[in-house]
Amino acid sequence: MATSGIENIRTIALVGQAGSGKTSLAEALLTQAGAIGAPGSVERGSTVCDYTPLEKSQLHSLKLAVASFETQGTRVHLLDTPGYPDFLGHSLPALAAVETAAVVINAQNGIEMMTGRFMQWAAKRGLDRLIVVNKMEAGADLAGLLESIQQAFGKECLPLNLPAAGATRVSDCFFAPSGESDFSSVEEAHKQLVDQVVEVDEALMELYLEQGSIEPEQLHEPLERALREGHLIPVVFTSAATGAGIAELLHVIVRLLPNPAEGNPPVYVQTPADGGAAQEIRAAPDPSKHVLAHVFKVEIDPYLGRLAVFRVHQGRITPATQLFIGEGRKPIKPGHLFMLCGKQQTELAEALPGDICAIAKVDEIRFDHILHDSPEDAQIHARALELPASIFGLAVQSKKRGDEQKVSDVLHRLVAEDPCFRIEHNAQANETVIRGLGEMHLKTMLEKMATQYKLELDTRPPAVPFRETIVAKAEGHSRHKKQTGGAGQFGEVFLRIEPLARGAGFEFVDQVKGGVIPSVYIPAVEKGVRSVLESGYLAGFPLQDLRISVYDGKSHPVDSKEVAFVAAGRKAFLDALSKARPIVLEPIVNVEVALPEANMGDIAGDLSARRGHIKGSQAPRPGTLRVSAQAPLSELETFPSRLKALTAGHGSYTLEFSHYEAAPAPLQQKLVAQHKPAAEEP
Repeated sequence: MATSGIENIRTIALVGQAGSGKTSLAEALLTQAGAIGAPGSVERGSTVCDYTPLEKSQLHSLKLAVASFETQGTRVHLLDTPGYPDFLGHSLPALAAVETAAVVINAQNGIEMMTGRFMQWAAKRGLDRLIVVNKMEAGADLAGLLESIQQAFGKECLPLNLPAAGATRVSDCFFAPSGESDFSSVEEAHKQLVDQVVEVDEALMELYLEQGSIEPEQLHEPLERALREGHLIPVVFTSAATGAGIAELLHVIVRLLPNPAEGNPPVYVQTPADGGAAQEIRAAPDPSKHVLAHVFKVEIDPYLGRLAVFRVHQGRITPATQLFIGEGRKPIKPGHLFMLCGKQQTELAEALPGDICAIAKVDEIRFDHILHDSPEDAQIHARALELPASIFGLAVQSKKRGDEQKVSDVLHRLVAEDPCFRIEHNAQANETVIRGLGEMHLKTMLEKMATQYKLELDTRPPAVPFRETIVAKAEGHSRHKKQTGGAGQFGEVFLRIEPLARGAGFEFVDQVKGGVIPSVYIPAVEKGVRSVLESGYLAGFPLQDLRISVYDGKSHPVDSKEVAFVAAGRKAFLDALSKARPIVLEPIVNVEVALPEANMGDIAGDLSARRGHIKGSQAPRPGTLRVSAQAPLSELETFPSRLKALTAGHGSYTLEFSHYEAAPAPLQQKLVAQHKPAAEEP
């Protein structure tokens, strides 16, 4: 059935811990909607969303997949996301494309690490949240789980339905509340829902108190408001394996979840062309306004080329619409618009606000680009996604001589697809380093290069990304004067440096008065300064967390040149650094370890020996522990193999960058001894 109008569009992202059954749930919904004939199986590699060879072989999702379908006069855009922390570069962008985050919980495992994190991320982005308890057929304590959900996320987590007949079906608690349930009471659950919803509407509350009951139709508008404000977080029970609760979930999606006009409008940031302060603006889900669409996924197929997937937030797009890409001045025409269902592509005549669709073979489009149809919108950008820092690294080198260019090309393709995958070149160690969110992330990337692109790489642990900074204020001066027969070189620079808070980065400030250094040469001074920032002072690591203020100097009307001020800026900075008590910083990471309870003592001892300290622990289920700790990255090179050995392969871990702090004195001395200081250069 064809849809018309944004009121008939729904966008939902399935998020949550790996193993919660998100992909199987998507299969069950697609089958129930009639989009596919029968549900596929993860084990058999026949699901709509896990369609790449790697996903089929590894039996879990590795990327964000879109499954769009139509049901009950409604177009549903369903986003299936990976659940492992290593693939957050694919999961988190989904939150920028939807009105609703459906957080899926495995009934057997209960609330896991990623459950809470996705609840927080979704709330921070102002999304409606729906909790889906999946695998209810497995005999879990569902009453206890509902209580745990309310304890963890608040009393606003209320069931829209309850398991019944031994978790073989569900009883509705909202639309037509009647029947039995395995625990609690359908009538009581209905009353709690109504009480919660009417709290956001005073007039309706008065009516409810007078009449003693409210029709579901009267509750629609206040319900949408309660969802937007996080005043209500519905909980539904399902089993993707048996089909129990799937029809009811589809009913909830169509009847209760917000259309694009009912959710919180997405935030964009507009930076004035004249360089003024950035301003937040809200996209309006109005087809008559100018186009604003956000690219949240890029996929590059070796044979089919680049596919850019985007969400339309404002305006209307057709294959003939003239679109600008970000700040680019050259317009494109899509030619074809595609609606996606896994790898299946269906052509669209138009895309409205709320629609998720794709454009193929436009190489200029990158992840996070804004597509728009008005040149004056070139300075509009999407609100930044708070992606985790990619700190897990491997130094790589092609096994086959002559493949260096091919390796570079393929690595850049992978970077385009995954915003949490990075490439960097360590000049000091002369190595190419790939960085990701964990061991599994990089292992998957290497496997993809081997299977999809026929590239084999040698790997080794990379140099640790140490940094340098200063702990004291200081001033520096340099006069660069050179006479070589004709025109000479002259530039003189006075500057001061001071430390900034950890993580503040670098600031360059022009405080020159009276034109003693002509403004045309200030960029040259900064260039000289930045050359030292990159190469370091003590041990060859980049400098950070400092402010450099150029306040005085001299020039010559004939002999002053850019090259002279580059040299003077560099030497003045080195002079200041020699007095500013420079130190080496080391990266500290958050370590989260899942392990059998019996191995706690061994792991605690191992982390302590690595200069780590435990910050807390939780018991998500009997016999297992989840331990939070902090440790220096430089000490964790052998931790993965040690963890496997101590836990007989049952332990797992994640790393997340936390901050930089001063390295211990012996380590600083060792690093300095290995490097010729920049100050010793002629």
